[in-house]
Amino acid sequence: MPDLFQYEEWARRHGYALLCGVDEAGRGPLAGPVVAAAVIMPPSPLLWEVRDSKLLSAPVRARLYEEIRRVALDLCIVAVGVEEIDRLNILRAAEQAMRQAIAGLRIKPDLALVDGLPLPNCPVPQKAIVDGDRLSYSIAAASILAKVYRDGLMEEYDRLYPQYGFAQHKGYCTPQHLKALAAYGPCPVHRRSFRPVAECARGGKVLESTGKRKMG
Repeated sequence: MPDLFQYEEWARRHGYALLCGVDEAGRGPLAGPVVAAAVIMPPSPLLWEVRDSKLLSAPVRARLYEEIRRVALDLCIVAVGVEEIDRLNILRAAEQAMRQAIAGLRIKPDLALVDGLPLPNCPVPQKAIVDGDRLSYSIAAASILAKVYRDGLMEEYDRLYPQYGFAQHKGYCTPQHLKALAAYGPCPVHRRSFRPVAECARGGKVLESTGKRKMG
């Protein structure tokens, strides 16, 4: 297994004391927001079970989500909704969410460890790390926060629009989801700029909103 503390140790050797990990969840789905998290983890206690969120079961992720929130020096989670995704495109919307999460921290970090490629217009100095959620403890913690928060939003949308099965597939392009899209057309939380959704909308099937919710 990779050393999850290698980048934290490198950063502190180079004089960066306060580090925040930054990651996002939800670039690929056909529905729902893209969510980014920024978190400043303390040097101790260390949560030794923290890993890339994709390597953890849902119950373990949920428990670690609460433990990270309990021990973190600071954190911020931002959801960018489907209107912005369709207006900007998904890459720009994800970048916006990450910038807003960093800017939303009450404590200004010395360095952001960012998953993936460099973040344009990052509000603090950054170190971009490809596959950072598997290589950095701070980014892995952020990946858990973003994933669990977004999954919770999709479960709320499942209660509003139960015919789509959002609680099961979280908006991803599964056979179940595509079948529901074909039967009911898009609902207000679908991304109209994504091809399968756009094709259904052009076919004239669009489910109107059954209620409104404010995204946190």
